[in-house]
Amino acid sequence: MPRDARERETADRLHSAAIHLLRRVRRSDPLTGVPAAQLSALSVLMVGPRTLGEMAAAEQVRPPTMSTLVGDMERAGLVRRSSDPGDARIVRLEMTAKGRRVLSKGRDMRIADIERRIRRLRQEEIDTVAEAVTIVERMLRED
Repeated sequence: MPRDARERETADRLHSAAIHLLRRVRRSDPLTGVPAAQLSALSVLMVGPRTLGEMAAAEQVRPPTMSTLVGDMERAGLVRRSSDPGDARIVRLEMTAKGRRVLSKGRDMRIADIERRIRRLRQEEIDTVAEAVTIVERMLRED
């Protein structure tokens, strides 16, 4: 197979595998008690406070959709609004301690699912997966 065809096939397979793996491990998300859309939006705040517009852009939804979602998350005690220290007109959203606990619980359950799958592999396969993860992480740093 020519190199460019192999690269395309590999990219296509990686794309599909990543999507299917994430979908499979997200099956446990309802056990957090928080809807999937809220968990996803909450994950945007892992790096720190964000504006509503920044959250909408990160989640690829329109601001009114994010506004509704954030309202639900506020009522659930997952996020809180705060003023921007540099510009009082800007409102930032930040994760609460409860939000961090919920997000951590969801992540722990997804990681446990992947870990169970990895444990079924032979040691050589585990080593190969570990190397592949290292390579993917490097690919992501290159942007």
